[in-house]
Amino acid sequence: MTVHFIGAGPGAPDLITLRGRDLIAASPVCLYAGSLVPEALLGHCPEGAQVVNTARMSLDEIIDVIAQADAAGHDIARLHSGDLSVWSAMGEQLRRLRALGIAYDVTPGVPSFAAAAAELGAELTLPGVAQSVVLTRTSGRATAMPEAEALENFARTGATLAIHLSVHVLDKVVTDLTPHYGADCPVAVVWRASWPDQRIVRATLATLQTAIGEEMERTALILVGHALESEDFGESRLYAGDYDRRFRPIGTAPRFPESAE
Repeated sequence: MTVHFIGAGPGAPDLITLRGRDLIAASPVCLYAGSLVPEALLGHCPEGAQVVNTARMSLDEIIDVIAQADAAGHDIARLHSGDLSVWSAMGEQLRRLRALGIAYDVTPGVPSFAAAAAELGAELTLPGVAQSVVLTRTSGRATAMPEAEALENFARTGATLAIHLSVHVLDKVVTDLTPHYGADCPVAVVWRASWPDQRIVRATLATLQTAIGEEMERTALILVGHALESEDFGESRLYAGDYDRRFRPIGTAPRFPESAE
């Protein structure tokens, strides 16, 4: 039997992969993080499935439920919000399962930063402006940040920053970033991207705290970078009419002749 770790996406119930949906439908046991995963996804569970909300459970309790289901011969759908590759607490569960000899697999999901960018209608990597996106956070009570991963260090690169779990220390974020991006740098804060109660605030580093006011819930993503609103960027050479490429040979001596396709 297998534990299927499934990225449930950012919130909208239809932002889940077909594979994830089908694995939920085929698993008689479903564990989900109820504080972040929409209940609408549970509608994909088969009739009579054991559905467990893990929001109030410890790691030991979660593993006990999984081990019992595995011993009974049941496949298990384990739902986490967004994508499982970042801040999902999946790693510690997989380590326990490996120690117990319980099989698992992983299905990716739509991450919150991608959903937020979609809602903003923004490409986070524009030619000549930014070609990197840094997914990061600030130190929290549960997990401290390594010293080398301070916001100031990432800010020196000029990359677009997707800062998670940090809206409650917004003053520090603004203070750390302003010297590197400038006070006029565009910022967007997106609460619960793709949920029905989604909220978006667009501002600059100079105006952000005033624009947000006192409503600073923790379930928010802060996007910072000049790519958010830039119109002064080059066009990709990939689609330039004079660019010689494998699927559109150009010139008398193309790099990739059509006969090679």
